[in-house]
Amino acid sequence: MNKIFIEDIMENDKIDSTFLVKGKNLGTSKNGKPYLNLKLGDKTGDIEARVWENAKHLSALFEKDDFIRVKSRVTRYQNDLQLVIFDLEKCHKEEIFIDDFLPRTDKNIEMMFGELAEISKEVKNIYLKELLDLFFKDEGFTRLFKIAPAAKGLHHVYIGGLLEHTLTIGKLILDVVKHYKGINADLLLTGGILHDIGKIHELSYEGSFDYTDEGRLLGHITIGVEMIADKIAEIADFPNDLAMLLKHLILSHHGYYEFGSPKRPKTQEAIILYYLDDMDSKIRGFQEFIEKEKGNNSKWTGYHRLFERYIYKDTNVQSASGGPEEDS
Repeated sequence: MNKIFIEDIMENDKIDSTFLVKGKNLGTSKNGKPYLNLKLGDKTGDIEARVWENAKHLSALFEKDDFIRVKSRVTRYQNDLQLVIFDLEKCHKEEIFIDDFLPRTDKNIEMMFGELAEISKEVKNIYLKELLDLFFKDEGFTRLFKIAPAAKGLHHVYIGGLLEHTLTIGKLILDVVKHYKGINADLLLTGGILHDIGKIHELSYEGSFDYTDEGRLLGHITIGVEMIADKIAEIADFPNDLAMLLKHLILSHHGYYEFGSPKRPKTQEAIILYYLDDMDSKIRGFQEFIEKEKGNNSKWTGYHRLFERYIYKDTNVQSASGGPEEDS
């Protein structure tokens, strides 16, 4: 059976293909009949699906994060494509080519990691250098760091996304410290490389991207500070003030309490890291949303719920008109 990707599905198609179950809910219709509401996905996107017949029986065959083969037809509901499933079966993971289902960076992961390792050599402070070396030589850490996504839904939402985001931050820091005097470049670069390491444990990424229990209860900022503290404990005479300033970078890199930082940036290195991190995440968030809507021939994307706006795609022209109405 050839894999049919979600981006290629058209209205009225008959689909016999395999998908990852990203969401599952057994509900009851107005007439009291059970139905199954599913969110299915592959590396090209997500699609809603419904099971109207034998919903209870079919629901018992699989769980969220399983892979299922579905026989269905494609309909349109409220302007979105939807699968109406009339039969399905659970697939064994050994039957699955995982790269068909999890989006992956289009960059070479090993090359990116090597580039980041070279950037880390710019750090000259002996304590920070040893700290980075401990992380880069930790095979358990590097294995997860290379494949983790950077987020569940906003930016770099793909295998290798965390590494790609971190490499971008490292490159931006090297540029920024050339333009501003008085910046502790070693501290800023170390914080930039380590700022999101907690995400290797905050997120799960063997099936659909989601939060782990540790991620929901602690969050990547707390997890990251603990990881750094554990490595610092292995380094003799690591200065307390330096450890404090580095931890502050991690704790404050989301900028505001309401965005998850327990502290706001209070050093120039911390404010730089916050703005660089925010800029890269938002630019990639825009780009990934535009890429998802490449089949949409309009100059505008649909409404982006998190950014709370429509995004204009055709920036090769000098003026824009005819866009959807919005307040700002």
